[in-house]
Amino acid sequence: MKNSYIKFIALGLLGVITVTYSCKKLLTTPPVGSLSAATLANKAGVDGLLIGAYSMLDGYTNTYGTSWESSIDNWVYGGIASDDAYKGSNTTDQPVAAPIENHSVDASNEFLNEKWTVCYNSIQRANDVIREVPLVTDGSVSTAYGQEVIAEARFLRGIYHFELAKMFRNVPYVDETVTYAAGNFNVGNPGPIWDKIEADFAFAMTILPKTQSQVGRANYYAAEALLAKAYMFDHKYSTALPLLTDLINNGVTSSGAKYALGPYEDNFNAVKRNSPEGVFQVQMTVNDGSGGNNGALGDDLNFPAGTYTGCCGFYQPSISLANAFQTQNGLPLINADGSYHYNDNALKNDHNLGASDAFTPSTAPIDPRLDWTVGRRGIPYLDWGLCGGEQWSRGDITPYNPIKNIFFHANQAATTDNAGGWASNQGSAINYNYVRFADVILWRAECEVEAGSLAAAEADVNLVRNRMAAHQEYWVHNYLDNANPGNGYATTLAANYVIAPYNGQFAANGQAFARSAVYMERQLELGMEGHRFFDLQRYDGRFGGPAGNGFMAGILNNHITTNIAFLAPGGNPVLQGHTFTAGKNEIYPIPIQQIDIENGALKQNTNY
Repeated sequence: MKNSYIKFIALGLLGVITVTYSCKKLLTTPPVGSLSAATLANKAGVDGLLIGAYSMLDGYTNTYGTSWESSIDNWVYGGIASDDAYKGSNTTDQPVAAPIENHSVDASNEFLNEKWTVCYNSIQRANDVIREVPLVTDGSVSTAYGQEVIAEARFLRGIYHFELAKMFRNVPYVDETVTYAAGNFNVGNPGPIWDKIEADFAFAMTILPKTQSQVGRANYYAAEALLAKAYMFDHKYSTALPLLTDLINNGVTSSGAKYALGPYEDNFNAVKRNSPEGVFQVQMTVNDGSGGNNGALGDDLNFPAGTYTGCCGFYQPSISLANAFQTQNGLPLINADGSYHYNDNALKNDHNLGASDAFTPSTAPIDPRLDWTVGRRGIPYLDWGLCGGEQWSRGDITPYNPIKNIFFHANQAATTDNAGGWASNQGSAINYNYVRFADVILWRAECEVEAGSLAAAEADVNLVRNRMAAHQEYWVHNYLDNANPGNGYATTLAANYVIAPYNGQFAANGQAFARSAVYMERQLELGMEGHRFFDLQRYDGRFGGPAGNGFMAGILNNHITTNIAFLAPGGNPVLQGHTFTAGKNEIYPIPIQQIDIENGALKQNTNY
């Protein structure tokens, strides 16, 4: 998308007529150099505004905050706040992220305020598009194209509100009628806004075409998938189910490719982006004259101290996540009653070992997705060489390294850029999969479990598992020569990979087991992709999830206990002495800065 419309990006950025509602001063003072609505009332102006709205999908703006605070992949809010990962780095670097990881966060936290601010700025860009289309009277925008542009803007508005709703739940809904001039800029938050988000996606579905001329633009099926996702968060499983079935049977990417599950690693390879698994991808580009600002800047801190980068050691996979990939007879470690036992024993790792100490990776049976998700000592790390494990981390105690956001060395020149002009090779062209096809399949499995269709749910989980079980060529293999990893891979496997489909266990063990199995499949399939905290949130009974009250607290407090037990002495320092509080920490507090600005219109979330 960014490459397709690059000539309009400057116009899109200048053409923000009204800006974020996070600060009234920004509403009452026109931005310097902004273009008037009349100037933009033509096709070039409308296209420029639309590009400005799309450009916010990565969460980066050079006006508000920093890239990692508002990143679309939510590695902070969905990753380190869950059992996926630790903050990483050292205790003095980005200390404001530590309370998010250990659930002591309060309403003054600057990370939360930046996420809020960027999301509402993004909403305003979408609203600018919707307000502008009716002003075009020169004949350059047909009625049909105008409706399509509005549909794309409402799709984007739905996403930006979605980002807010899953974090804070009770947030203002701001549509195109909300302006300072209308005197209605102080918008309250009386409760959830799922119905309004659903309405935006449903409208987009009625207008958007099934294919697009630019790969990054939303199509009919992207809108259908986001509507289904909103229904999942709203616990409308029976309403989501037919949408998901249509997506699985008929869905195509914006370029017209039938949705399919290909090699797992293709989802995280810039050279293979926009593959048939990409239902909706946030487009990242490099070497495009933006100085790295169009790359995946949200992850610019999340590189290990390995061969080709030097900063910054954040977003380190957790002990709990690695343990979850252990298998028995090819299946996850789930008891017949649906309880998990993967944290009973830790997967062998190199914690507390020095660089010169001998280490042999675990020979225990593991799911092959582990080594595409977690960098482990002694295992090939893409084409960088054998992973250094804990020696590649930067301070917070962990033996594991992130990998899904990492570039292939062979493609470094073409797929990386400076991140924000300061971190060499850490702005990457790896797209972020906001929704991928495996998401859709596993959402349908959830719906089928809640409908009591356990055999159908098992079949859908097996669709995802068989991507790896039936294709050993997708597993990680040893290098031909460890000293020259660029020479390619041998036929021998890098670890003892054992994965198998389920075979009647859902029906035999019942709904509680089936539900746990679907939840765990999402944990394994989507680990380190920023979804985990929000998945646990929607499973929990506090807001109507089927797993019951306290489910999220149980999982995350077990994670904290496991961290202390298996990372002696004392465990990760950020988590020491902390717990997750049920009835509070399932959502984040409304930023106090916003409550102050809104003159009492905003109400704080419970127990904050």
